[in-house]
Amino acid sequence: MMNAKTFHLVSLGCSKNTVDSQSMARLLVGSGYRSMDEPDRASVLIVNTCGFIGPAKEESLQVLAELAANKRKGQVLIAAGCLTQRYGVQVARQVPGIDGILGTRRWMDIVDVVHGLRGGEHPEPIYHLPETPTIGGDERGVARVAVQGASAYIKIADGCRRPCAFCAIPLIKGTAVSRPVEAILEEARSLQEMGVRELILIAQDTTDYGHDLGIKDGLAGLLESLVATLQTSRRGNGFSTQGVTWIRVLYAYPGYVTDRLIETMAANPQIVPYLDIPLQHAHPAVLRRMRRPANMEWVYRTLEKMRLAMPDLAIRTTFIIGYPGETDAEFQTLLDFVNEVRFDRVGAFQFSFEPGTTSEPLGDPVPVEIKQERWERLMAMQQAISLEKNQSFVGKTLDVLVEGRGDGLSLGRTYRDAPEIDGLVIVEGDLPIGEILPVRISGAMAYDLSGVVMTNYTVEDR
Repeated sequence: MMNAKTFHLVSLGCSKNTVDSQSMARLLVGSGYRSMDEPDRASVLIVNTCGFIGPAKEESLQVLAELAANKRKGQVLIAAGCLTQRYGVQVARQVPGIDGILGTRRWMDIVDVVHGLRGGEHPEPIYHLPETPTIGGDERGVARVAVQGASAYIKIADGCRRPCAFCAIPLIKGTAVSRPVEAILEEARSLQEMGVRELILIAQDTTDYGHDLGIKDGLAGLLESLVATLQTSRRGNGFSTQGVTWIRVLYAYPGYVTDRLIETMAANPQIVPYLDIPLQHAHPAVLRRMRRPANMEWVYRTLEKMRLAMPDLAIRTTFIIGYPGETDAEFQTLLDFVNEVRFDRVGAFQFSFEPGTTSEPLGDPVPVEIKQERWERLMAMQQAISLEKNQSFVGKTLDVLVEGRGDGLSLGRTYRDAPEIDGLVIVEGDLPIGEILPVRISGAMAYDLSGVVMTNYTVEDR
């Protein structure tokens, strides 16, 4: 039975998209709509699309086509998000049956779009693609967070002002717009009161936070305020061991990891010693073609500073394989760099040609088979490095955030692992979900660990 005020929302792409999806859902629920898990029971179908690279576009179009093909009388289908912001008209032409197009810059208008679609006949799709980007005062009072179990993402900014030649994000999202500090702090307080144990700060570029507000070293300042706010909130609400234990930072930009940021992370145990800093390549010529920071001396120096300040630091990075013009020698430089630096986590993507970006004139000249071969070589090298690093934890005790259980086993993550992109810890026994427990590591795989929860332990066990 289909209720008139129900919706089914599919969220595709990254955690930043997940925040937008949950924000839209909150607005709909606040307007009297109810979320449904099954699409055939909902009157409103929404797909929050991803348009970052080719495979993500194809997935978005496929999901839209499936929902459109099975759409029932009385249902409306809305394509929202990144793909529609950039290719709204083309998306509607490719997928007949779409009723509304909502761009990612105006996610907060979802209720208006739904009401418009349900208000009368619309032989053509309704397009809602204003150019105005999201700003702090235009968020309709809805929290810009995505809660997933005991963890929660907080979006601290949206958009990007970086000139990366391969990236369409500025075309999709617009320039960087930071959210007000107090709004972020209030959301963190609320999440702690809900029992969230891990806060994850996200943006297209977290290290650019506050630039548009005239704040220098904005991310470091925000982290300092966040730690102080959570500690005060914790005392005020009578928390003992509960409350937010981990604060994690994702998506730092090379050249903007400042000394103050390093000092702030090192001085506050609540901020986990983990940083995601996408470097994209290691050869200066490739980086210049990418319009990325090409000062590799800064990279080496900063990584050394971070590791000295935080000996337990886990570093994740990302590389693009087969960027236009990448030679064998340039790729070998990347391999040598990865082998020397020995990152904890590495993600690698084969170059995806994006029309409209500044790299468009370069084309996509590196053959697919060469991209694949280089990708396989890089990932094989990193797999060996990851295994070696994981083996170094055997016999040690690590805190593990328990996220799932079944068949006598529990799954969780350490501070070294961001949700959905890094490894897991397999722990013997059915453990309480949402708890952070000490686990003695007994086994190591290329990406995951295994262990047994400790019932009696001391600081020396760690």
